[in-house]
Amino acid sequence: MSAANARVLRVERRDDRVVATLDRPEKRNAIDQAMIDELHELCAELEAEPRILILTGADGVFASGADIAELRERRADDARKGINAHAFVRVAELPMPVIAALDGYALGGGAELAYAADLRLGTPALKIGNPETGLGILAAAGASWRLREIVGDARAMELLLTGRTVGAEEALAIGLVSAVHPPEELLPAAHALADRIARNDRAATMATKRVFRAPRAAHPAVDLEEQAALFESPEKFRRMTEFLERRNG
Repeated sequence: MSAANARVLRVERRDDRVVATLDRPEKRNAIDQAMIDELHELCAELEAEPRILILTGADGVFASGADIAELRERRADDARKGINAHAFVRVAELPMPVIAALDGYALGGGAELAYAADLRLGTPALKIGNPETGLGILAAAGASWRLREIVGDARAMELLLTGRTVGAEEALAIGLVSAVHPPEELLPAAHALADRIARNDRAATMATKRVFRAPRAAHPAVDLEEQAALFESPEKFRRMTEFLERRNG
């Protein structure tokens, strides 16, 4: 494959999960149009065949942001297309959980891709944040609504208005990541989390994600409808029968 046609999203497929590595190390994995196109391709695959997705970056960096050279040339019509925003919505809405394994920089669009994940793990080298206002733009690919859901309104507003980056210790303290691991343990920890999720019932896992992401006004009706379907599932009867047999054995 020529350099011009090289893939920028390196994908490893397993039966129950996919590991996707942002792979533009010469640009610190900056998110360009080619990467967005490949994310759409991957999402189409995972919509058709749901599996856990682990997102990570090559060479000790998650993603240093959107590609500034591309971004500088975009105009109003490009902004309205929501090039990154729509791709990240698609990632967030995948049927199975998405785990972001974050090392080094996760800035701008890289941070917004991480916010689209259901779970985030980091390393001590993590630097995450949205410096967009310093570049004359706003964080329009999810930070303005996802970050507040993760860390709360006041903290999100402070981070977005100042544009400062957050280190691993603070990210853990404010719930932006759920755990911090040494770099060599980051992917194993992500796989361990995926293993734990994969042991559960797939239908129940997907229902939990759908219910969690439903708007507040949809509750409790959405919970009850999803539970009604699960109550009729053969897998529910099998798992509960096994539980009772172990307890009574």
